[in-house]
Amino acid sequence: MSREQQAVDRARKAFETGRSKPLEHRVQQLNNLQRLFTEKQKEISDAIKKDLNKSEVGTQLYETLGLEGEISLAIRKLKEWAAPRPVEKNLLTLSDTLYIQPEPLGVVLIIGAWNYPWAVTIQPLIGAIAAGNAAVVKPSEVCVHTAKVMEDLLPLYIDKELYPVVTGGVPETQELLRQRFDHVFYTGNSMVGKVIMEAAAKHLTPVTLELGGKSPCYIDKDCDISIACRRVAWGKYTNCGQTCIAPDYVLCDPGVQDRVIEEVKKSIKEFYTENPKICPDYGRIINQRHFKRIMALLDDSTVAVGGDNDESDCYIAPTVLRDVKPESKVMQEEIFGPLLPILPVSGLDQAIKFINKREKPLALYIFSADDKVIKRMRDETSSGGFLANDCLVHYSISSLPFGGVGNSGMGCYHGKHSFDQLSHLRGCLIKKLNMEGVNSMRYPPHTAKKLGWARFFILKTVDLGWLGRMALLAVLAVVAAAVLQRYLQ
Repeated sequence: MSREQQAVDRARKAFETGRSKPLEHRVQQLNNLQRLFTEKQKEISDAIKKDLNKSEVGTQLYETLGLEGEISLAIRKLKEWAAPRPVEKNLLTLSDTLYIQPEPLGVVLIIGAWNYPWAVTIQPLIGAIAAGNAAVVKPSEVCVHTAKVMEDLLPLYIDKELYPVVTGGVPETQELLRQRFDHVFYTGNSMVGKVIMEAAAKHLTPVTLELGGKSPCYIDKDCDISIACRRVAWGKYTNCGQTCIAPDYVLCDPGVQDRVIEEVKKSIKEFYTENPKICPDYGRIINQRHFKRIMALLDDSTVAVGGDNDESDCYIAPTVLRDVKPESKVMQEEIFGPLLPILPVSGLDQAIKFINKREKPLALYIFSADDKVIKRMRDETSSGGFLANDCLVHYSISSLPFGGVGNSGMGCYHGKHSFDQLSHLRGCLIKKLNMEGVNSMRYPPHTAKKLGWARFFILKTVDLGWLGRMALLAVLAVVAAAVLQRYLQ
């Protein structure tokens, strides 16, 4: 039996003991996870520094702070999320108890990504624990140091049978995918997403796929271009552009292209100094394979800002490309690096047309002072998330569902959305063994009169307050059996 199979079997057996289900256990595990981030911040930051050259403050800001907030929210709201959820009744079910009962799915597989290795791996784990599941955690092998720290630290804080960490590369992931899970949660690219979905289909396992794509950014010529470009520069060059919701390219009027270039350049200098290479807040490309991939995208484009690079250090300076053509190499795939192509378009209509010709992105950004322009962009396009006048920040809002659509993924998470995504929302109806007269309309022999009554009870909607419902219930209880017994024969 392989190491991967053993981990899944142990998690399944641990789940079958029922110990992951009590709310007290879930809260205790979440508290322990919270403790990990306060007690082991240095180990976490040191590993990420080695993997992505993120500073300690940057690691807390973009990786662990959001997780701490997410854990606190789950602990605070768990009782409410896990409680039965009453639903609307019709006339036939007034005396019944109807509710949705969230229940754990079982054993969840979480396959993390390397660009924000803690944030995108632990966030679904928080949802899995809160929902009462067991979970097998597979960190990305690309972040070598972080994967090791995760493998070492998680078992010290949370139940190592219920939540095992399995490290390794493609063969280990393939072996995991051969096992049966109750849900697979994957963050990464759409090519691998298809492989995950295919493997899951063999067991009819549901999947959440958090994928990427080319997230467009339209800058309206009449907005405050200085502020817009500052926010775009922050969104683009954070983590060296290795962010699934980074603005991938800019669409703007040809008349403001030079101004956009100038303002982005000013922001790069403000954020990362004259020499980003020695700035502690500017990261590195994850490895040389990705370095070469990103540099190859520059081949047929004109560099307006940046372009400096050092392969031995996996360094690519914040770069802006001007007058980019739709057929350019840089427009054929998600960039996932610090290159910002600018494509001139004649206005909003052309921008909308351009976006709609391509796959649905994970995020869509628009900068405009005109609400009508924002509304048109929202209503006439489709994307996982939509932001006006900012970048990235929707990821940090727990009340908003985070996820893709079409090629950018399926399913969503964050806050209660994580809990619901990793729960089975079970419909429950509890009846009493009385008022049998009402049921006569559904029993054979079927007659036109019975159908008439059925139409009334099933299709008639009445919006009654609590007192009205009680009164109607009392009347129905007395009248129903007698009247219906008589008229339905």
